[in-house]
Amino acid sequence: MDTLNNYFFENDILRYEPYLKEFNNSIFNEFNTKFEELNVNSKIEELFAGKNVNYTEDRAAWHPKYRANKPNWPSENLSKCLNNGLLDGVLNIVVLGIGGSFEGPKLLIESLIRSKTDLNHLFITGSDPHEFTEKTSNLKKSETLFIISSKSFTTDETIETLKDAIKWSGDMNKFIAITANDSEASKYNFKHIIKFDNEIGGRYSIWSDIAVPAFLDATFEPDNFLMGGNKADLDLQSNKKYLEFIKILSYSDIWLNNSKNKTARVVLSYSWKLRSFPDYIQQLEMESLGKQPNKNSAFQKTGQIIFGGYGPTAQHSYFQLLHQGTQDICADIIASKENLKSLAYAQAVTQAKILSDGTDDLLKAEEKINGNIPLNLFLLNKVDAYTLGYLIASWEHRTYITAAMLEINPFDQFGVSAGKIYTKKYLSNKD
Repeated sequence: MDTLNNYFFENDILRYEPYLKEFNNSIFNEFNTKFEELNVNSKIEELFAGKNVNYTEDRAAWHPKYRANKPNWPSENLSKCLNNGLLDGVLNIVVLGIGGSFEGPKLLIESLIRSKTDLNHLFITGSDPHEFTEKTSNLKKSETLFIISSKSFTTDETIETLKDAIKWSGDMNKFIAITANDSEASKYNFKHIIKFDNEIGGRYSIWSDIAVPAFLDATFEPDNFLMGGNKADLDLQSNKKYLEFIKILSYSDIWLNNSKNKTARVVLSYSWKLRSFPDYIQQLEMESLGKQPNKNSAFQKTGQIIFGGYGPTAQHSYFQLLHQGTQDICADIIASKENLKSLAYAQAVTQAKILSDGTDDLLKAEEKINGNIPLNLFLLNKVDAYTLGYLIASWEHRTYITAAMLEINPFDQFGVSAGKIYTKKYLSNKD
């Protein structure tokens, strides 16, 4: 029988199980032929060689380089800040940032920083001043350090909130700017500016000094996080089974979207530590793959709609639609094998099976579920810095190969820029 039974992948970090009924060896081989025709291997080599793979902006994408050069983290500037007593008396770290400047550090802090810590981490992301007022209302100014994370340092939401923060604090020694545009940041009289390279895209900036909010906490293990990401990079370049695993993810995403009308994919974490992982992946995929189709491509549907959240909660909110609704959806489920007897693990593996296969007993006719959801199940051996680095980098590889197969650029984001341009125009017309 022409099935995918031989496409399970397992190493000492995770186990991957595909529940992709109709996606068979013949389809995989067709996509592999297209992979060869498009010379995707050379595009992978160009990424790791630091070539200008962001061709619309004539720029390289250096996040793999950052993972490989872990001795450069923390940066020299951050070390100077810490050596100068920047954290003396600080109990609250308030991060002002949006997009990758928010999703990445938030994921790291929730996933990898132990609950018993001396620092209270808060994130302020929007332009509504009520958010700033509410989140700072119980803080003492002398105990609060602000980290302003913005690649361009022109992001409207971040700059407006920065102005509020400066007025509230009154002490520029309690501010750090993290940016690729230090000249713009210097306009605000920062005492501490940490610069990263312009070749790091916002949604890939978790590998850069944008992760400083997590790094300031002694319980974070940055070297292990980077090494996990670098391990995935090395596997993509030299491990055929791993490359096959990533191909399955990429090929099935494209096939389900273009051939089976599965335009949406739900990403569900059954690990509380990874509860924000679906939000992180939503930005990674939808900003990278949400592009106009290449007119020369065999595939005219590009990125899928990505939504999701913490699995146990989702089961009591929108799982009804997944199980008995009429929408065309596929799924990714992530769980940890640290406690095989836990309710969360049992829910993850059970939901994977019934979402894919449906049920044939125990239920009345009106209770029957569809069982028509193609699904990828990721079982992590544990949740730690190394594993999270490996998982995120693997998802980036999935996204990059998908983009190469679709013949689009995963590193620009002109749709995001358009919104900024027209907001500025609207505000200027109000003056």
